Amino acid sequence: MSDINRTDVLVVGGGLAGLSAAAYLAKKGKKVTLLERGKLGGRAVTLMIKGFSFNFGAHAIYGRDTSFLRKLEKELNIHINWRDFEPTKAKYDIGTDLTDVPANIQGLFRTKLLKGVDKIKFTFEIFKTLIHLEKGHPHQSIKHWLDERKISDEVKEMMLTLASSNFFTNEPEKIPSDVYFQYYQRLFTTNKPVAYIGGGWEALIDEFVRVIEENGGTILTKKKAESVETYNNRVTAVISSEERFEADEFIFCIPPKELEKLFVDSNIQHFIEQYASYEPTYVFVYDVGLKKRIEVPYTYIYDKKNRMFITDISFYDETCVPEGGQLLQAIAYISKSEAEDKEHTAKVQQKIEELYDKHFAGWRDELVVPRVSKRASAQELKWTIYQEPMPTFFPAYRNLFFAGDWCEGEGQLSELSFSSAYQVSQLILEKPQAQNRYIS
Repeated sequence: MSDINRTDVLVVGGGLAGLSAAAYLAKKGKKVTLLERGKLGGRAVTLMIKGFSFNFGAHAIYGRDTSFLRKLEKELNIHINWRDFEPTKAKYDIGTDLTDVPANIQGLFRTKLLKGVDKIKFTFEIFKTLIHLEKGHPHQSIKHWLDERKISDEVKEMMLTLASSNFFTNEPEKIPSDVYFQYYQRLFTTNKPVAYIGGGWEALIDEFVRVIEENGGTILTKKKAESVETYNNRVTAVISSEERFEADEFIFCIPPKELEKLFVDSNIQHFIEQYASYEPTYVFVYDVGLKKRIEVPYTYIYDKKNRMFITDISFYDETCVPEGGQLLQAIAYISKSEAEDKEHTAKVQQKIEELYDKHFAGWRDELVVPRVSKRASAQELKWTIYQEPMPTFFPAYRNLFFAGDWCEGEGQLSELSFSSAYQVSQLILEKPQAQNRYIS
């Protein structure tokens, strides 16, 4: 082994979770080294094509005024150019008509999806959620919760439609009821239900990098963790090519399937195996960059029947397009089996194009560049009562931690990465100062 590197905290994985944890701990005085095998950002990257900035996944933050990213913004003094979503411009396509999305209380009263007594019943269910009267149960799906309480079909459909559009799933009925209610307690009590980041993921990644480097942290890209060494219930080193990285604390921010390859023949492997077998949430993404804006009175359209939606990203973030241009992002929810079926994905693409035709007439004439991802992983953990999130630490290993959108935390999608990284950072900072660093 030619080189030995020593640090306080070693972070493996430079996605949103890894960057968040590294920036936070560096800011708090820890000597931090981050290893990333590829490009920083993980699945949250921005790709520039013909003057358009395509984000892999919408750079949307839910409940931003109470989010962990907002907390990180304040504590790390990072600059985020927030672009708040306008709920009045969000519509449901219900076939022959459009109606308001109940993204807030105003939208709830304007929506045509519910009428009369059903609207009152739905409002009552939301009210119970707001005052924490209803919390659900981790081993009871939201469908079983609804069935048990004999909720009317109209109200049930409304609640599952909300779940589908916010959890990025075509199987909302399988979501644990406690996860469902925790999410909506935050969403309906926030003043900023949805917000975008001006400049996309790249702008946020640049800010994390700045904080890490300004506080003496080290970022090493194209450094793949190849193996892990353990001794006496501690991780002692991570090996990458001809280099050995030793640390007091280790945070792994890579998916369980990758973790499984690193912890071969260790007594933690059985712990990781169950999470490596879980299925992620897949989506079909179809973005289009247009040379000229197509003006419509809405910025978000959700096709209720086909469970797909279009967002006018450039309405909120004009930096992602050339002058006068427009960037639209369409997302359809698909399962793993559907993602692997070429005939099915071809049909999904056709339906998305038909949705573009219906709501952004003339888009084909203005098309500059399309970007299609037929099997994008929106979240490494698919919320069902059969898949529980991975804990952020393994009790038998005193200096081993995990963070990412497959881990225990708060919120959905990127918020899980930020919240789990924040919680892990707090656990490390609360530990007594290590007396002796491991010396090989």
